[in-house]
Amino acid sequence: MNTVEPAHTAAPGAEHASSGPSVKLPRAGRKNRDWLHGLLMSAPAVGGLIAFVGIPFGYAVVLSFYNVRLGSPLEPSFFGLEHYRRLFTDPDQSGPFLRALLNNLTFAAVVVPLQTGIALGLAILLNRKLKAIGLFRSLFFMPVVFPMALVAVIWRLILARSEQGMLNSLLDTVSFGNWGAFDWLGDGATAMASIIVLSVWQGVGFQMVILLAGLQQIPGELYEAADLDRASRLQQFRHVTLPGIRGTLVFVALLTSVMSFRVFDQVYILIRGGGLAEDAARTVMYQAVTTAFDQNNVGQASAITVVFFLIVLVLTIVQRRLVRPDNED
Repeated sequence: MNTVEPAHTAAPGAEHASSGPSVKLPRAGRKNRDWLHGLLMSAPAVGGLIAFVGIPFGYAVVLSFYNVRLGSPLEPSFFGLEHYRRLFTDPDQSGPFLRALLNNLTFAAVVVPLQTGIALGLAILLNRKLKAIGLFRSLFFMPVVFPMALVAVIWRLILARSEQGMLNSLLDTVSFGNWGAFDWLGDGATAMASIIVLSVWQGVGFQMVILLAGLQQIPGELYEAADLDRASRLQQFRHVTLPGIRGTLVFVALLTSVMSFRVFDQVYILIRGGGLAEDAARTVMYQAVTTAFDQNNVGQASAITVVFFLIVLVLTIVQRRLVRPDNED
């Protein structure tokens, strides 16, 4: 009787023997791959910065060493450090520049804490589950969408000197005709305050949206635990809300600082068309533009921008060190 030989069965795991163990990249290889991916993803932004910031700034540094006049048939001549010397020693150049720098510092010192505080208050107010809350968020954000030229024109009508100005008309009505007309833009005591109010109104919605996103990332369990501990609203704000959005607050403060130093549009429009007091409201960017295009002195304007860039860079680094989040090295 014939018997059938049993088929040889493979040893357990033999079917996987040919595939071999999974290959893992060494740690250095993974880091190099991640670095390459990060470089490729950031390439468009880095390219834009180089093309629209780095190259123009490098060209401005070069022009600051030359005597360049717009519309002049003469070739640019090498000036060395003369533009920088005049910027700090020549009264005709140093006076307006230092006054513009002081106005910039005053503007930033007021706008950064004021706008950040208002944005935080609005974000907390709008971080609620209410009907039509999206409508209220849109209304507060709407001024950000408006071009600064349009905002300046609107506030020129509000702050107009005549009795037809909206603010003067309101105050005259409230005071039963005893107010009269006041030149909010032309008076040196209120010119910078007018620019500050205008700028805060236009930009606070942008910071509000960023802070609102930060508030929504705080776990609700933290507030529930605070309620169980019978913490008051103020205690919850100090010990839960502020630590939860510390990094976001730092980012907003830095962003607002940079934007406050580059203020130009509203100042230029209101000085040229709204009767804004020039000496009381001129900024460094305004000084640079008028030097380049009104005085036809491109070299001096380039020196102003280079010095101002270095000042803003130093102030930004100092501010970054002072308000660094706890989770950063």
